[in-house]
Amino acid sequence: MRRAAARLCGRLGWAPVHEVPLPNGRRADILALRPDGGFACIEVKSGLRDFQTDSKWPEYRDYADALYFAVDTDFPQDVLPLETGLIVAWQGAAEIVRAAPEHPLSGARRRALLLRFAQLAALRLAALEDPAGVADVRTALRVE
Repeated sequence: MRRAAARLCGRLGWAPVHEVPLPNGRRADILALRPDGGFACIEVKSGLRDFQTDSKWPEYRDYADALYFAVDTDFPQDVLPLETGLIVAWQGAAEIVRAAPEHPLSGARRRALLLRFAQLAALRLAALEDPAGVADVRTALRVE
């Protein structure tokens, strides 16, 4: 489902990064930078139990302009909060079924998040080329 959601991001012109640590200690399943400079957070739910045991999803809202849940076609969509967007995935594909309400980030938070996002994306790319070379930088970023 993550792969389908990431492919959807690509089709929309969004740049997705998986497993993004946020300043509040949470980790976004997918944080995507949109062409307008805004951020969409996509929380992937593997099933109803996964959603029911996750009470932390409102904490992602502070670090995205739009918050989405991504679920498969068998997921009971009526349990998902209406104040979030909805992405439905099937057989490697995904579509936005309900657009997420916008709640724009402040300029300062957007800038800080953009820097964190860019560093993380660049480090992951560098790690593909030289895994040992980025270990120290990765450790330093976890401390901040």
